Amino acid sequence: MRQPPLLRMTLRAFDASERTARRGTASVQRRLRRLRFRSFMITQCAVTAGLAFLVARHLLGHPQPIFAPVAAIVCLGFSFGQRFSRAVEMAVGVAVGVLVGDLFVSFFGSGPVQVVVVAGVAMSIATLLGARNLMIIQAGVQSTIVVTLLPAADQGVSRWLDAVVGCVLAVVVTTIAPSAPLIRPRVLVAEALQEVGRTLQAARTALASGDPALAEEALERARRSETQLSAIEEANREGMAVVRSSPFVRRQRPQMQSIAALYEPLDRLMRNLRVLTRRTAVAAFHDERPPEDYLVLLDELVDVLGYMAGELYEARLPTAAQKRLVRLGQHTARSDLDASLSNIVVLAQIRSMTVDLLQLCGLSYVDARDLIPELT
Repeated sequence: MRQPPLLRMTLRAFDASERTARRGTASVQRRLRRLRFRSFMITQCAVTAGLAFLVARHLLGHPQPIFAPVAAIVCLGFSFGQRFSRAVEMAVGVAVGVLVGDLFVSFFGSGPVQVVVVAGVAMSIATLLGARNLMIIQAGVQSTIVVTLLPAADQGVSRWLDAVVGCVLAVVVTTIAPSAPLIRPRVLVAEALQEVGRTLQAARTALASGDPALAEEALERARRSETQLSAIEEANREGMAVVRSSPFVRRQRPQMQSIAALYEPLDRLMRNLRVLTRRTAVAAFHDERPPEDYLVLLDELVDVLGYMAGELYEARLPTAAQKRLVRLGQHTARSDLDASLSNIVVLAQIRSMTVDLLQLCGLSYVDARDLIPELT
């Protein structure tokens, strides 16, 4: 029986509004999570900018030390591994820009033609010095500021010293306050494992109910895991740069290397998760219900993932989960092979994910694979 047009339109509008609300909520959650990840860096930049302004104004006696906080923020940026090189580039870029700007202000004054010439000359000189993009841009920006906003020719040395203060403070702060870049990779891995567990739980619900819509939602959730991997990779780079650069945390280098080593097996774990959720969607579409034992295996896997995430939150590598994973692998070997291709793939992916998690416990692939018995 066909539905009336008005009813069909109402149902479609309700469905669209529901999807829009879900996407909006997910978007807000992603933005809040991004803010939480970067809150330490934001605070660090803000505090360092204030310190640079304070030092330049009260110790150097400069009434308007605009370049001090600007230089501090640009040097800190959001990637620890490049901060030292950024500080040098910033200093050189400001020096070139201020020098060229002051010369043009002294001889030619301020105006639109002077802005064109001074920006082009400053960026050209920086290029001839072998500069990278940041240094070239800073040379152009600072020379333009000198010509337009601060054209007094007698402030050239003051502007240069302000920039030096900002750069030096940025380097000092990143050296003595590096704790967050060491904690962040471990927390991100823990959150990723929790998300894998939640996605597996969603896939398990879809398999048990045979609901294609739930299966599609689980698949979409698994596909979003790529953004988490990117965040972990960036956090690992920052953490390794910290332990290499800061003398205060150099003893934590082995621990940081152990956390960074979790990336590869986690990457494979999420790939296998996407395969499992794709096959879950196929099984739900064809109404292929899995054996009850497969659902029990998924429950066990979700439970282990939660335990491993908890260990990481407590600043421990999840090595204690090894025995539970071995028991899970033995359970998969005793499970009956279902005639359905989709269910066989689900079982195979559970076994593969178990191997990945054993590697997250610190085992090599060969050792992890040997602990999982062959299917009987």
